[in-house]
Amino acid sequence: MAAEEDIHTNDGTIDFGNKPAVKKETGTWKACPYILGNECCERLAYYGINTNLVNYLKFELNQGNVQAVNNVTNWSGTCCVMPLIGAFLAYAYLGRYWTIASFSIIYVIGMTIVTMSASVHGLKPLCDERNPCVSSFGADQFDDSDEAEKKKKSSFFNWFYFSINIGALVAASCLVWIQTNVGWGWGFGIPAVAMAIAVVSFFAGSRLYRYQRPGGSPLIRICQVLVASFRKFRIKVPADKSLLYETADAESAVIGSRKLDHTKQLSFLDKAAVETPSDCVKGSVNAWRLSTVTQVEEFKSIIRLLPIWATGIVFSAVYSQMGTLFVLQGNTMDLHIDNSFEIPSASLSLFDTISVIFWVPIYDRLIVPLARKFTGHKNGFTQLQRIAIGLVISIFAMLTAGTLELVRLREVKKHNYYELKHIPMSIFWQVPQYFIIGCAEVFTFIGQLKFFYEQAPDAMRSLCSALSLTTAALGNYLSTLLVNIVTDFSTRHGKPGWIPDNLNYGNLHYFFWLLALLSVLNLGVYLMVARCYTYKKLVVSSH
Repeated sequence: MAAEEDIHTNDGTIDFGNKPAVKKETGTWKACPYILGNECCERLAYYGINTNLVNYLKFELNQGNVQAVNNVTNWSGTCCVMPLIGAFLAYAYLGRYWTIASFSIIYVIGMTIVTMSASVHGLKPLCDERNPCVSSFGADQFDDSDEAEKKKKSSFFNWFYFSINIGALVAASCLVWIQTNVGWGWGFGIPAVAMAIAVVSFFAGSRLYRYQRPGGSPLIRICQVLVASFRKFRIKVPADKSLLYETADAESAVIGSRKLDHTKQLSFLDKAAVETPSDCVKGSVNAWRLSTVTQVEEFKSIIRLLPIWATGIVFSAVYSQMGTLFVLQGNTMDLHIDNSFEIPSASLSLFDTISVIFWVPIYDRLIVPLARKFTGHKNGFTQLQRIAIGLVISIFAMLTAGTLELVRLREVKKHNYYELKHIPMSIFWQVPQYFIIGCAEVFTFIGQLKFFYEQAPDAMRSLCSALSLTTAALGNYLSTLLVNIVTDFSTRHGKPGWIPDNLNYGNLHYFFWLLALLSVLNLGVYLMVARCYTYKKLVVSSH
């Protein structure tokens, strides 16, 4: 009997035919290449639009620097908010597979419209949405109850981020050159084709995937806990927490979620799990009056993630500069590699990608083993420590960008280059700031990806992955807000401001240093929040 049970996964996943998933025939690295191929092509499509968008708005649609920067950050922010809708649909109704499939098709339609907008005179560009469930769906291919598969899951996130950066590398090099030198129709058309290939890649692996059944709306479960807690606000929580309500079954009442153990924090919510005579109607539990401990702990887990989530916003604002002000700064510098070839300023972001590709194996092969000797932790650092290191590194990225701009402006003043479109200072002086941000990504973004997946309740992983993406959205919106504030402040009394259309008259370095200062303050808040964080606890099986 035990041998028969070992044939199937123990995490509740099913196969394409809606039967229990067979370990040897589904999931793991057999299925992941199709998911990673989908992600690589989708990221190529996204960055094919995003990387050079500020130049498209500035030179093709004749927008000023401030307007172009704000439009790019607002667009990027909106792309990162939409995953919340996808996450809700994935868990409440469609499941991750059909959510990814449906929105990928919509994505292709959106990319086609963007291509037409750049090719047909008079049309305006439209924006597309990002799919929120791919990383969680890929991680679902590994069974957490199987130690061998659990180890493989850890490396999946590195390969997932590696695939993202391969797509970004092609976008920042080939596609930006095509957009600048061949035409925007081709430059946007190729990403549209890439997205179509992403859809084909995803569907090709359908029979190899493992699927999690939709577990119902997480928002409804959260509301049920809140309502039950307030209904019982006068009731005392028993000192013996084993008296709190939980199902007697080995499995949780929440589909697709393992049972969670009780934690001491946010004890007011425990009232929702205190049993009273009025909780049952005709022999069945009223979910709006009584919640299980697991349901309460799900909500607690989300609340505990929010402070960590909030501290990612400033980092995302720093990251967003690569697609906006870094590009505009590069536009003012010498773009020539030699006398015959010009490199588009947006292509410098490929050094961010090269940095990520360089640092991922360095982190895995050198940094982790070395750190393990000092910390004793199996991963070298905890995910919270890893994120903190990235936050520190990002400060140096802004200091480097600000210092470069100060040196550039001194050259402008010294030689009276104010009206010169490209000053004789190589754009490759920007490489360090891109490379440093790439290093920060390996620590912070991959750390966040793993942390939110591991600490999210099982049945809310897509929602939490989408929540982590909203830090990027709010980071972009924060960048827009800061640009508007400093523009309003610095252009008073007829002054050109920090970010004028001709940056030779501006003080762009002040903006970079402002972000560095905010990053220092954000790091201080993060360290306080991380020290107080309580990790989720799974119920230990008695079997």
